[in-house]
Order: sequence, then C-alpha cells, then structure tokens
Amino acid sequence: MSTPVDDELWSAIGDPTRRTLIDLLLATGPGTATSLSADLPLTRQAVSKHLAVLDRVGLVRAEPAGRERRYQVDEAQLARAAAQLAAVGTAWDARLRRIKRIAEAIERSRNSKSEHSSTAHEDPAHNHEQDEGA
Repeated sequence: MSTPVDDELWSAIGDPTRRTLIDLLLATGPGTATSLSADLPLTRQAVSKHLAVLDRVGLVRAEPAGRERRYQVDEAQLARAAAQLAAVGTAWDARLRRIKRIAEAIERSRNSKSEHSSTAHEDPAHNHEQDEGA
C-alpha cells in the first residue's frame, strides 16, 4: 500500500456522529458547536467534544468567533483520508482477487480428482470383473 494509514484519523472518522458533523460542515459551511448542535440531537457540549477530536486529527480547523470557535472542514486532510481509504480498498481488492484464484484452483483440483475417481469406476474392465463375480 503506497499511502500509509493514519489510525488516529480513521478512529476519528469511525464515529458516526463525527461523520455527520463533517457532512453537515461540508453542506452548510463553517459552524460553531452551538449552530451545529441546533441541527443534531446532541448538546452543544457533546458537539464540542466531537469537534475537538476532529480538530486534533486535522479534519476540521477552528478559528475564534467571539466566545466560540467556528469550525470548517480541512479539505486537504479530508482528501488525505479519502486517499487512504482508496489505498485500503485497492489493497483489499487485490487480496480478494488472490483468495478467489486460490479458491478456484482448489475447486478445479477437487473436480479433477472427482472426475478421475468416477472414471475409474466406469472402467469397462473393472465393471466386467464385477459382473462375472456376481
């Protein structure tokens, strides 16, 4: 994988509430914990805690806005996260293709053995000996 995975970043993105906050900021533009909590079933304090996590990993940037902080998505960091996700997806696609090839080879091997054993039972000489013995 060419792009290293930032576990702290993905841990932050892994939370559905934080993904919702990112979506909301992308859709509506910069916002404060107060303005964002008005659109969510969360308290301002809960929104602030989630925004602090997103800020710590660089997915949002905060600027003072009076007594609050105004948050906006850091699009460069979001693009970095998307690149990591794409790299992980590509790596897993390659792993799954290898697993599929191995499974198909095993299946072909089993079918080949099955055909070989059924051909041995259909051998006329083999069947003729059984008929004479009966």
